[in-house]
Amino acid sequence: MAVAESTSQGITGIKRERIWDSAWINTKFLLGSFMIILIILFGFLGPFFWDTELAYTASSPINLPPMWQEGGTPEYPLGTESNGRDMLASLIVGTPSSLKVGFIAASIGMGVGLILGSLAGYLGGWPDHVIRTISDSIITIPSLLVLIALATYVHMPDTTVMALILALFAWPGPTRLVRSQVLTLRERGYVKMAQLSNVSSIEIMLVEMVPNMLPWLAASLTGGIAGAILAATGLEALGLGPTRVPSLGLIINNALTSSALVRGMTWWWLPPIIILILIFTGFFLMTIGLDEVANPRLKGIKNG
Repeated sequence: MAVAESTSQGITGIKRERIWDSAWINTKFLLGSFMIILIILFGFLGPFFWDTELAYTASSPINLPPMWQEGGTPEYPLGTESNGRDMLASLIVGTPSSLKVGFIAASIGMGVGLILGSLAGYLGGWPDHVIRTISDSIITIPSLLVLIALATYVHMPDTTVMALILALFAWPGPTRLVRSQVLTLRERGYVKMAQLSNVSSIEIMLVEMVPNMLPWLAASLTGGIAGAILAATGLEALGLGPTRVPSLGLIINNALTSSALVRGMTWWWLPPIIILILIFTGFFLMTIGLDEVANPRLKGIKNG
């Protein structure tokens, strides 16, 4: 009886160990997802608890410090800046704007990359040569300089236009990733069987190949979102982004142009930087976790 009970406990322990060793239960991915979800909730639920109209010019007293510093007040817990904007309201409005740019640009880039990469890898021949040549050529172009030039001449009334501009350089990386995966998958047995069964090429790519590439695609998407947010923030900090839509980059630009660093107004420029650090850290952890899901050997090497 005791032996049976011990054996049962051993089997249960093995099952639990296998569950927690499952590839999708990845600590880095879960931690990064938790950070990003908190930031998204901050931006989307904030308007229900705080007056976001205070994020606009002349809506608040100027140059108030945070409430924990001398001269601060609980009515403006994170203080205000020289243009009369409440910092908490600015962060609540600006965070979704920055995330929106990243999601739109990366999603378009991933969609185009998935289509072109699948065609290049599966069809081969001249389509592969043309797509690979164009994507490799665009990757060598210093995208930041081109984006600065485009932002100088293109009117950007909102963040959607900026996201579309960033998407112009967001597809070559996913294209190369998808192409390399398709080149491997098209030699698999189930793909050969589908070809012998006269299944159409489109159905093979969408039904047979894409589901097997999901971890790689997700990792590329999270990395692309972080890259697009970084590029957008850089343009906005230089004063080349939309000026009517509050964003994290615009807050930093206003702080720079108003010499907030020299004046010691840390509550003006530090909070958006902290949020950006959390965003980049969260997406980085998600990307690393998804890489380990896609390639379990990475986890084994790191643990070793």
